[in-house]
Amino acid sequence: MATMGKHCKAYSLKKLRQFSQWTERAENSRKKQIDAKEVEINQKLTDDDFLYLQANYVVTDKVFQDENIIFDNVTPEWQEFCKNTLLFDIPSDEPVQIKVSAG
Repeated sequence: MATMGKHCKAYSLKKLRQFSQWTERAENSRKKQIDAKEVEINQKLTDDDFLYLQANYVVTDKVFQDENIIFDNVTPEWQEFCKNTLLFDIPSDEPVQIKVSAG
């Protein structure tokens, strides 16, 4: 059964491919049907496609963190790219404090 992570964010493949050490496992892209037949093939990935950067820094072709994994070479350089270039930030689980005005 697929596992839904706590946080992910969609990015265009064009942005992800800017990482100098980017590699992709296109064979793990989601499947599509051809002419409503039983035949399924992997979707061809293009710069215009959106993939999901998971909280564990793995990139998937669906929102589930353990299916359709396209990139999983999680290195300090990749994490830095995600934080500094993609501005990927994992929200904290701390509750938000809302201040109420006195008026």
